[in-house]
Amino acid sequence: MKILISNDDGILANGIRALIEALSPCHDVYVVAPDRERSAAGHSLTLQTPLRVEEVDAKYGARRCWMTTGTPGDCVKLAINAILSREELPDLVISGINHGPNLGADILYSGTVSCAMEGAMMGYPSIATSLASMNTEYEAFKVSAEFIADLLPKLDMKKFPSKTILNINVPGLDKEDIGGVAATELGSRMFTDAYEKRIDPRGKVYYWMAGELINEPEDASTDIAAVRNNKISITPVTYEMTRTNIIKELETDLCRENLCNWWS
Repeated sequence: MKILISNDDGILANGIRALIEALSPCHDVYVVAPDRERSAAGHSLTLQTPLRVEEVDAKYGARRCWMTTGTPGDCVKLAINAILSREELPDLVISGINHGPNLGADILYSGTVSCAMEGAMMGYPSIATSLASMNTEYEAFKVSAEFIADLLPKLDMKKFPSKTILNINVPGLDKEDIGGVAATELGSRMFTDAYEKRIDPRGKVYYWMAGELINEPEDASTDIAAVRNNKISITPVTYEMTRTNIIKELETDLCRENLCNWWS
């Protein structure tokens, strides 16, 4: 299988290294990643400045590697539309391994998830994978990378749902301490919205985000609950945001007493 790998932590991150090393023995791996950390970039694209691309020495078993000045979304868009040859186009796009979880509503801010979502928007099966730990040491990513390598043969790419990514979060534990795998829905939020007001040495006011963890029931079917129960969460996520179930009701409310013809 041909796999395009990108991330939001940058091409030198230990997470992407572990993922390349785990997948390259059995797959043709191509890497297009940011030249520096672009965490929490969301689904942004570079429009006002030129994008620089440099091919670098292939690392960790990858066939070819490039780094760019762009966002995670730029990397996938560039790779498929401009960098890779027709023969190198991927069968699968994988983003990660991110250091730190991407759970619940926080995925809206995630460069890791947005990178995979760009692949899905272009019609490619895509996976976002994160280590639910802030440990950035190389060894910490090995369990996550091994899980992804073991998972791929179990996925039927022909049945991979269109317009969808799999968002995978692996607890930062040794393999024997992981309590299994759970197919989950997105949780609501991981943290409360709270900011600490502080004063700097020059008397100027500044604010520091300081939200607290939100507790969910242990038996909840969410990604947040699964990871807290030491399970690997796999959540199917789509970029189709239309609430189709309320369109008819909305249309009825808007068009009551012929109000749909507002301007006539």
